[in-house]
Amino acid sequence: MPLTRDFTPRLMPAPQAAHYLGVSESTLRTIDLPRKTVGAKKMYDKFDLDQWVDTLPYDNEQPENVW
Repeated sequence: MPLTRDFTPRLMPAPQAAHYLGVSESTLRTIDLPRKTVGAKKMYDKFDLDQWVDTLPYDNEQPENVW
C-alpha cells in the first residue's frame, strides 16, 4: 500500500505545527509548548498542541485558570 499524507503525524516540526494550529511560526515560538527531540530535530507533539488549544477560551468566555 503506498504511503499518503492524508493524516496528521504525531510529531511535527515548527512549520507544520504552526500550520496545524493556524498560527505563524513566530507566534508558535512564543507559546510555552514542550518539544521532543528526535535525533537533532526538535518536534512538537500533536497531543501537546491539542491540549494547548483545549485551554483557549471561546469568544466572550473567561479563560480558565488551568494551573
